[in-house]
Amino acid sequence: MTQLATFLRTVWHPEGGHALGAGSFEGWYFKVVSSDLRHKWALIPGIFRGVDGADEAFVQVLDGTNGRSWYHRFPASEFSAAATGVDIRVGPHHFSSTGFTVDFPEFAGQVRFTSPLDPWPITPLSPGVMGWYSWVPSMECYHGVCSFGHALAGSVRLAEGDVADFAGGRGYMEKDWGQAFPAGYLWLHANTFANSDASLMASVALIPWRGREFRGFIVGLRESGRLHRFATYTGARSEQLQLTDDHLTWTLRSRLGIPGRPRTTLTLQAERRSGGLLHAPIRTEMHKRVEETMNSRVEVTLRVGREVVYADTADAACLEVHGETDRLLATSERR
Repeated sequence: MTQLATFLRTVWHPEGGHALGAGSFEGWYFKVVSSDLRHKWALIPGIFRGVDGADEAFVQVLDGTNGRSWYHRFPASEFSAAATGVDIRVGPHHFSSTGFTVDFPEFAGQVRFTSPLDPWPITPLSPGVMGWYSWVPSMECYHGVCSFGHALAGSVRLAEGDVADFAGGRGYMEKDWGQAFPAGYLWLHANTFANSDASLMASVALIPWRGREFRGFIVGLRESGRLHRFATYTGARSEQLQLTDDHLTWTLRSRLGIPGRPRTTLTLQAERRSGGLLHAPIRTEMHKRVEETMNSRVEVTLRVGREVVYADTADAACLEVHGETDRLLATSERR
């Protein structure tokens, strides 16, 4: 397959395996939370292809309740991923659009997805979560939302002999691929809200661009069947982005469209809590350590003009704050 054909396939099918070359990575993020929020886990199958031929496949496992994490390494020859759709195998472990089956000492069993995946819409002008940036062939890192949320069933055996029951629970799936994670970024996800079935994905990062860099962001709030987008490519702006040792506060404002129509404003307030360490890709290896919590709480408020049209709070929220965050906060957004 030609390079152009391969690139077009990655744009139209961000969820699939892209078979990238040396100096690249691909990873899928499967989040599962039990209905009582007692069990919160993330599993991340993927592949890293080193510039020196030191390739490795992996499955990372994160216990979000207790902050424990495991990194399971496999020969690259034991990794495979379908070019379209979600169908990934790493050694004996299988992940797909209908669930996953794994057998690790800390997490063994089958979790099924009992409702269809709900991906970020893909259109020619805005193919997925990255919008028109998906068409740029030289981005450092690409991102895809494979499912804002789906229902769960099944159970798994934990290391201590306990059983985690995911019947009636909630899942989420996304994917990253490219050369490396950004030098500094914030990432937030929640879809276990107290009073709604909404799902939130929010990310802001340092983006290398033609020898310089800018602060780029993507935020999607899926509620009541609607997707509210706030992103660099939509013309939205951050009115406030503040990070302390304990909290993240982020207020975004939509671009003013039709004259006379009020702007839409989204305010996110998240608690920073301790979490577990994950491996993340740099350009030469798969060993940068990133702390992720699955125990955060986030308050979401959506306003049209002065009217509050959505407000809710989610526990079991995921939050990553990593890298050169002072530089991230100080860098200008692209205009």
